[in-house]
Amino acid sequence: MSRFQRFPTASPRRILACRAAALFVAIAIVGLVLAACGRNVGELGRLVLISTIGSRFGLEDLALFMSPLLLTGSAVTVTRRMGLWNIGGEGQFYLGAVGAAGIGLFVHGPAILILPLMALAAMLCGMAWIALPALARAFAGVNEIITTLLLNFVASLLVYWLATGPWRDRVTGALASSGRLPVSIPDMWGVVHWGFPLGLLIVVGLAAVMSSTRWGYEVRISGASAGVARYAGMPVKLRIISAMLLSGALAALAGMFEVAGTVHRLQGGMADNFGYLGIVVAVLARGSCLAVIPAALLMALILDVGIVLQTQQVAATAVLAITGLVLLLVAIADECAHYRPVTPAIVRPARSAS
Repeated sequence: MSRFQRFPTASPRRILACRAAALFVAIAIVGLVLAACGRNVGELGRLVLISTIGSRFGLEDLALFMSPLLLTGSAVTVTRRMGLWNIGGEGQFYLGAVGAAGIGLFVHGPAILILPLMALAAMLCGMAWIALPALARAFAGVNEIITTLLLNFVASLLVYWLATGPWRDRVTGALASSGRLPVSIPDMWGVVHWGFPLGLLIVVGLAAVMSSTRWGYEVRISGASAGVARYAGMPVKLRIISAMLLSGALAALAGMFEVAGTVHRLQGGMADNFGYLGIVVAVLARGSCLAVIPAALLMALILDVGIVLQTQQVAATAVLAITGLVLLLVAIADECAHYRPVTPAIVRPARSAS
């Protein structure tokens, strides 16, 4: 008679199989709920498939959603390798958009010069926004979850103030919006801009840095055991600061891609929860930089499905419900992947000497 036993590790193939089963269960649950609400699940499913992966328009939307998620997911993954949580991706996203918009609106020149300046300004703004939480965590042990989270609200209000005040659109009078930026990231396929392949390259490059450099090694060791890292002479505090600054720069670069490649102006609410969804992407990636790519694709697909469902009069909150359901079932699947059936050995009584 076999029983289940938990093992400390699980093979990637087993984890993938369990996650696939979790996604199937999530789809089944969503289908049952929609059917109970009187929806034609078959017709709705066909529409979702055609409107997401079955059409060029849907694929373009997937790429546009993936572009910021790749970077915000990577931002959280970097800090997770250090044993930290950057919950402030939303605020750093906003500050990146502010820095990029400031250069785009008030510095004139050819796009080949302005766009790199916008990216540099965005990353510097994101690093400056996370600098205080990083220093507080490194030198005072202040919980970075609280400090990074609270700064999100400050950043959001700052963007609303700029978009309705000093930088408001005085030409069209658009509400809570700056004027249109005179430069933008060029499109490569339909409305998909070059920020999408650049984001993929950044994720691959980050994976190489984390796995093949001394800095990446020290970050991983410091995240696994700060005591061991200090005993080995590694500068743990410096690694905390550098990892968090890199995280802020990545999330801010996502804001630059959004303002210069998709929205083309600074707007209140333009982050659209990409910073928070980056946390979900990082959780799905399980600390792997390369796994951010399929995790971002899954998250983008969920967002795209949510838009299609809204066109069919399904409540907008359904997207959040589906996201939460998927995350819950994936977490359960990851835990189940560690359990395997084990047949206990049968101990036979020793024969007594005659």
